[in-house]
Amino acid sequence: MSTSEPLPPEGIHKPASNARLWWEIGIVLALSVGRSALYSVLQLVRALQQEQSLGDQQTSLNPGASAAAFWDVLYQFLSLLFALAPVALVVYLLWEPGMSAFRRIGLDFRRFGGDVGRGILLVAVIGIPGLGLYALGRALGITVQVDAAPLDPSWWTIPLLLLAALRAGLTEEVIFLGYLFDRLRRIGWGWWTIILSTAALRATYHAYQGFGPMVGNFAMGVVFGWCYKRWGRVMPLVIAHTLIDIIAFVGYPLAAAWWPGVFAPAPTPAPTPTPTP
Repeated sequence: MSTSEPLPPEGIHKPASNARLWWEIGIVLALSVGRSALYSVLQLVRALQQEQSLGDQQTSLNPGASAAAFWDVLYQFLSLLFALAPVALVVYLLWEPGMSAFRRIGLDFRRFGGDVGRGILLVAVIGIPGLGLYALGRALGITVQVDAAPLDPSWWTIPLLLLAALRAGLTEEVIFLGYLFDRLRRIGWGWWTIILSTAALRATYHAYQGFGPMVGNFAMGVVFGWCYKRWGRVMPLVIAHTLIDIIAFVGYPLAAAWWPGVFAPAPTPAPTPTPTP
């Protein structure tokens, strides 16, 4: 006789359990083969819209500017959407029977007015000194120049930038604060050990920008961690982070135009011509 346990009979799962399973399946697919499958289908649809048959795609004409722009925007949107899959996974892992993960970490709209006020206050406390720290780092030569992407006049540019800012705010704050604080507390870490450790992780996450932004993000991690411990809500921190990134994504090109010496990349010197004999 087989010692393996029999499969559960059909219909044994309750509706709530089935809903959780569907969320699990959706998140796993969004992080793996499901994402590739959707891109593959879109690629096929795009290929079928070409003037030539699939067998002759290697010699097909380039699509028009409007068509190319549509596909570029669609891929950017899907990339930002799939980037939220880890956030969905964290919420799923934090969800417990009888307790909503959104309510548990304070990622809901129960106190939205107060959350917005606290978020704006944090923007003033973190964002303005962070801008000064970046300028100081550039002056000292310890901060990498961040190139300002010009604001394209297309209607989709601003919505995509806003979505990118929201994605960054949700990803970093839900994972750094909502998830890691919970898991590290279960391991037995103390509050300040968690705050300083996650702040250090946040700093290394931005190490590609140089030492100035690393120091700024470490300070931001300490402040955000202390606020999360005190408030028990991640929503004001998501709002603050999103607003800071909106200012960076949309305001930075303006700052580069107004103060090119600080924010605009240094011009590349022309190569010295080689004298001809």
